[in-house]
Amino acid sequence: MSSSPINPPIVELGPWLDTPAGRYLAAWEMSQYDNAVGDVFGYHALQIGLPEMDCLRANRMPFKGFVGETPAPANLHFRWSAVAVADSEELPFESQSVDLVVLPHALEMSPDPHQVLREAERVLIPEGRLVITGFNPWSLWGLRQKVQGHPSFLPDHEQILPLTRLKDWLTLLSFELDRGRFGCYRPLCKTNKWLDRYAFMEKAGDRWWPVCGAAYAVSAVKRVSGMRLIAPAWKQRKSARRAGMVATPKLGDVQAVQPNLHNMHVKDSE
Repeated sequence: MSSSPINPPIVELGPWLDTPAGRYLAAWEMSQYDNAVGDVFGYHALQIGLPEMDCLRANRMPFKGFVGETPAPANLHFRWSAVAVADSEELPFESQSVDLVVLPHALEMSPDPHQVLREAERVLIPEGRLVITGFNPWSLWGLRQKVQGHPSFLPDHEQILPLTRLKDWLTLLSFELDRGRFGCYRPLCKTNKWLDRYAFMEKAGDRWWPVCGAAYAVSAVKRVSGMRLIAPAWKQRKSARRAGMVATPKLGDVQAVQPNLHNMHVKDSE
């Protein structure tokens, strides 16, 4: 297993989610996860990182697992069927064994985000779904990160993965994007009072500068080349039955004529 820091950056992000700005971000991201995973069916769902966010709460799969580089708080274990400690770059699961994988800020908090995506692709079944949220470097929050003298909770700018690069990586791994969205257009404020004053920027930002939201959410489906969708068995039986009904009379006519011709030939010879 690859080595990991004792306190990876994603652990530092967890406590920040309890601040006004953190709750604002988490509320938007949770709504995106609810919409993305609510209609995903299967047996096994997996969340990687950030246990403070229950990204699978809207999903109805019988097994929901959590993997983190540090143990998840014991008071949060009720959210999942099983909890494991492992590196996101080396998941302890068999290939093609998971129906749904969610990555809340897991890519930007990893020293090797591309390997995290490769592992997600490996464990997902064909047609399995991947949902990712992360920070947008081309936003008011990202610009504030560059200004010296301003304390920041965000990871280093080099670690924040632009959505354009993420799309390229997903395409290389045979994922097909089916939905994506930016959100959180208010400035990074320390109090609810100031966040509320900038509430008007949500609709304005979504309309006039949609790619400048502080966070993004992406949903993609794993495609496998050469796959052929199989129709339900009842459709196949119905098609076969109809084909038989059309062909049988013709074959029957030929079979009915042949014996008569043979009999007539035999009778003449006698």
